[in-house]
Amino acid sequence: MSETAAATQPQAVRSLVPARMDRLPWTRFHTMIVVGLGVSWILDGLEVQLVANVGAIITEDESGLGISTAQVGLLASVYLIGQVVGALVFGRLTDRLGRRKLFILTLAIYLIGSGLAGASWDLYSFLFFRFIAGMGIGGEYAAINSAIDELIPAKYRGRVDIAVNGTYWAGALLGSLGALVLLDPDNIPMFWGWRIAFFLGPVLGLIIIYIRRHIPESPRWQLTHGYADEAERTVEDIERTVEGQGVTLERVDEGKAIEVVGEKNIPLTTVARIMFREYPRRAVLGGTMMITQSFLYNAIFFSYALVLRDFFDVAPESVPLYFIPFAIGNLLGPLLLGHLFDTWGRRRMILLTYGLAAVVLAVAAVLFNAGALTAVTQTVLWCICFFFASAGASSAYLTVSEIFPIELRGQAIAFFFCIAQLSGAVAAATYTALIGDASSRGPLTVGYFIGAALMLLGGLVAWFIGINAERQSLEDIADPVTSTKRRGAVRAEGANPLSR
Repeated sequence: MSETAAATQPQAVRSLVPARMDRLPWTRFHTMIVVGLGVSWILDGLEVQLVANVGAIITEDESGLGISTAQVGLLASVYLIGQVVGALVFGRLTDRLGRRKLFILTLAIYLIGSGLAGASWDLYSFLFFRFIAGMGIGGEYAAINSAIDELIPAKYRGRVDIAVNGTYWAGALLGSLGALVLLDPDNIPMFWGWRIAFFLGPVLGLIIIYIRRHIPESPRWQLTHGYADEAERTVEDIERTVEGQGVTLERVDEGKAIEVVGEKNIPLTTVARIMFREYPRRAVLGGTMMITQSFLYNAIFFSYALVLRDFFDVAPESVPLYFIPFAIGNLLGPLLLGHLFDTWGRRRMILLTYGLAAVVLAVAAVLFNAGALTAVTQTVLWCICFFFASAGASSAYLTVSEIFPIELRGQAIAFFFCIAQLSGAVAAATYTALIGDASSRGPLTVGYFIGAALMLLGGLVAWFIGINAERQSLEDIADPVTSTKRRGAVRAEGANPLSR
């Protein structure tokens, strides 16, 4: 290699940035991160529940749209497609351009899409704006999970990530409660009620985007992408903020330093090779956990209203009252069980939550088939089942966000998120078809057993090939692609670690 070429090669940097971030105690700085970034799942839950609630309203001519019932179904499909597109596009961009740029951009896209949905004048404008909102939320999943994992200290990462993912149900609950007021024509004219409902998310988002302006870029991302000096300044600023809150920081062991050669862009071929050739067991783990939890969730979520109506004679206007305790159970699971994923461990808690959800669902299936349940007891069993399933589902997002190298974290999250969405779409269509004309409980009972078996499978896979990631640094769980240790190992095999 010539002297000129050698001079242009990026130099290895030895850094304590990850260790300095992981040794931080919990402070108001971390609370700001959780509040500023965690709102994404609240917004998604709010969006999905609003569409579920306004579906019957916008079919009326008085709503200003008057679309058909079949066309209402397109709204959920288009939003789902938007999420998939957004996750794939912005997942790639968050790994290339940084977490901060993308969690500002994706929130802005959501605000525009959701806000304009309230101003829709026909079906096609409504579908277009729902697609835009879906893209924003899909991009949020990739950018936000990446940023939270990289900014939160290792000993708190599991509980924070799980609790934040679980707040989806706080948004769903907010959507239900808001719908009770805004969609009641005795309170607000039908033409305006559903439109105002779609402004709830943007109003919340405008508040949060102000908080996000004060959240720094991930110093881990900066370090691995050739911005080592900026990473040092970011960590120094964070440490000054923490010390300004009366905290004395301990020194960091020099032995915890990592050495990287910054790389601004990792080719897609390298991303695919690392995910599926270097970490095939982790790919199977992430795919199985995401597919099984999404299948169960969508199977129950999109059929529960029909089950209550067709098998328990619950009036459609009363269904939201049964949804409220269901949402509360889903919210409490991650909040109350999250810390155990950091203390008892990932594999043990994943098997426990997935397994208990499977057992409760199987028991409910037996009782449902025997006609031994009422609408209330059926809802109680669902609440218990999803108290555990919600924590398990959140741990699936945590798993795929922490078991792959930092440089492809956003893309890994996006990939498995899209697989989960596809699984959920299949489940929703399958279980509504199993209900049929409600002449027999047999087909749906079989469906419940299948859902329980899949959840048990997800838990067992995590137990046997899962990663003991609790309290570990992200760099210990998976070497950065740009680390000199990984590059040396790859060169020893005769390959270019960043070959195009």
